[in-house]
Formats: sequence, structure tokens, C-alpha cells
Amino acid sequence: MFAAWRQPRAMLWTAVGVVALGFLIALEITARGYGVPGPITNQAREVLFTPKSGPLLYAAMALMMVVLSWRQRFIAAGVAIGIDGVFLLVRWAADARMNFGNGALWVLLSYGVIAITRRTGPERVLLLKGVGLALLLVAGRKTGDTWLLITSKTRPAMLDQYVATADQALGNPSWWVGRIVKATGSIGDGVLGFVYGQLAVAAVIVALYQLRNVAVERRFPRHHLVRTFLLIGLLGPGIYMLFPVVGPIFAYGADGGHWAVANLWPDTPPPIETPQHMPFDEITPRNCMPSLHTAWATVIFIHTRKGPRVLQFAGTFWLITTLGATLGFGYHYGADLVAGVVFALTIEAGLRSFDRGWDRSGIQLVAYGTTVFTALLVSYRYLSMEMAEYRWVCGPLVIVVMASVIHGYMRTTKLWEPKAAPVPQPKPQPELV
Repeated sequence: MFAAWRQPRAMLWTAVGVVALGFLIALEITARGYGVPGPITNQAREVLFTPKSGPLLYAAMALMMVVLSWRQRFIAAGVAIGIDGVFLLVRWAADARMNFGNGALWVLLSYGVIAITRRTGPERVLLLKGVGLALLLVAGRKTGDTWLLITSKTRPAMLDQYVATADQALGNPSWWVGRIVKATGSIGDGVLGFVYGQLAVAAVIVALYQLRNVAVERRFPRHHLVRTFLLIGLLGPGIYMLFPVVGPIFAYGADGGHWAVANLWPDTPPPIETPQHMPFDEITPRNCMPSLHTAWATVIFIHTRKGPRVLQFAGTFWLITTLGATLGFGYHYGADLVAGVVFALTIEAGLRSFDRGWDRSGIQLVAYGTTVFTALLVSYRYLSMEMAEYRWVCGPLVIVVMASVIHGYMRTTKLWEPKAAPVPQPKPQPELV
């Protein structure tokens, strides 16, 4: 056992676990400083109290079950549903808020205990990986909520006016998509709201397809969607702290109250005037730049390209509807979406390069994506008036730059694909005369 711990890969994962735990503890302490519970407390409460997202907990349990046999999966699902049934009856009797998901969390934690106490060797490692991956997905949601709280408390001045001015180069897409969604009424609002709220569940569905052979092969593939999904959620909020933006519906809409510049969204495009920092409340998250929903939907789209046709269709549908929701609900500017696509492709390229071993093509792709992402943010902040004034030049230029990252990613990853070896042809035999 001690020899295994000395292996570089085991040491790496141990270090990652220690850093992740330290990060969660730091967020917990920070949140407590603002008088609210942190991610550890919120997750612990859901063992007994009403969960915030039942579908996410069941999706995480399904992710863990890729390491189980079919018999164990049916037992785990039955136990989770049975526990939730008891909780629902108690809540109904107590007239408490109704939701489900406690059973899935109990099953996750139980399999963690089983892995430590009842499994040994590779079986223990495999089960712990499954439980850990599932709990990371759940903890990522709680961590994100705490990050958003921190952004609202520590970043009082917004950069929305700069982004809205730069967005003139793209034609103010949030305004015209917002009017389209408004015209569709409750149907469009309901469909887009469901897609927007259940993005993590969609990611798990794609991941389940990618991890479908784990129980047979007794190992996880080197690269899958969940890794990129989690890394985007870890790095994205750091950009929020550097570039705080609340979004059109708050900065230019009714939801911003007296903090808004004016009540313009989605009917009246914002005027072109010299942008400046604008103060805002200590409640609304500064979670627009980049659009992480766009980044997540982009990697879902990428990871469905090699799946069956129905999965490819679902990935395309989720990307299009997520883009429509982020703009149509007034949560993002068009500039946020462009940055989100570049952000996602850069992270995906970095993870793939790490898995296959860094080479010149991987380094160049990641460096180029990072440079473009940085240049976009700098332009939004310091060249917004020029972008609005020369919109017919700057708008297409922004799209071309984003397209260049997409093209570079597609071209480079295609070169990384394993090439089929030619089948040797038998040598012709000489004819006997």
C-alpha cells in the first residue's frame, strides 16, 4: 500500500485532494465572515434538510454508478428512491418545503464508507474515484454559489457600461433576443428556463455515455466531460473577480431597481456614451464575464460530436437553447458569450494536451486561446468606445477572432486523432507455368 502512495500519479491526486479540501475550507471561512453558511455546511445540511437541487444529486449518483454492476445499480437506485419517499412523507406531514435528493446523497456517502471499509486494492480505488467524481460535481455547485456571494460582497463597482458599449459592435444581441423570448410568452420562457437550470444534468447524461464501459474495463478514460466541466467552474469565478459584470437585466433592466442605469432592457438599446464604473448592490452576483453557461454548453457540444446521432442532436440543441437563454433572459451580453466560447476551448485544449503529453501544437493552441481571451477582455474594458464607433469593423473582427480559435482547435485536435494503420496486403504469389 505504501509503495502505491509513492507513485507519482497517486501523489498528484493526493495533492489535488488536499488543495481542493483547503479551498473548500477557505470558502467556508470566507462565507462565515459574511454571516452565511459556506459550501461545506450547505452540503452537510442536505443530508437531512431539503436539498436545493434534487435532479443534480440524482445525476451525481448516476455518475457514481458507472463503477457498479447492474445489480448494484438497481439496488442503489431503489434504496435512494425509498429513502426519498420517507423524507417526502415526513415533509408532507410537517408541511415543510417539498423536494427530493436526500436519498441519492445518502447512497453516495454510503458507498464512500463501503469503499473504505469493505473494498481493497483496485476495487477500492475505482469505487472511491466514482464517489469522489460524483461528490465533486455536487460540491462544485455549492462552491459556485459561495463564489457568487463573494463576488457580490467584494466587488462594489461594475463594468457593465464598458461591456454594453463594446457590445454595440455585435449589434446588442441581448436586446433583440430578449424581445424574441418575450414574444414567445410562457412556452419559450419555460423551455429556455429548464435548459438553463439543468445544464449540469445534461453534462452528466453526456458523461454517462462516455463512462459507460468503466464497470467492464475497471478504469476511467483519460479524458471525459466532467473534468472540463469542473475546471471551467473552478477557474471562471476568478475572472468574475477581475471583471465584475451583472448583466443587462440588472444594469439596464427592471431587476436592477434604483441601481440600474435606466429601465431599457429589452425594448430600448442602450445609448452610446462614455462608459464608467457603476456601483451596485451587495446581493446580485457579478457572474457575466465570461459566460460560464456558454462555456459549459460549448464543451457539452464538443463531447457529443463522437456520440450517436441522438446525442449529437441533444448537444446541438443544448448549445443553441443555452445561448438563447443567456441572451434572452438578459443575463449576459453578446461579448460575454464570445469570451465564454474562447474560454471553454482553451481549457478543453489544455486538458487534452495534458492527457496526451504537451507538445508544440498543444502549447501553441493554449497560448493562442489565452492570448485571444485576454485581448477580448482588455478591448471590452479599454477600447469599448472605439468598438462602438467603428462597429462595422470591430464586430466582424471579434467574430473572426473567435472563429480563429474554433478553427485552430478543430484543426489541432484532428491532428491528434489516432490514425488507422493500413492493412498489409498479401504479396501476390508467382504463377506456376
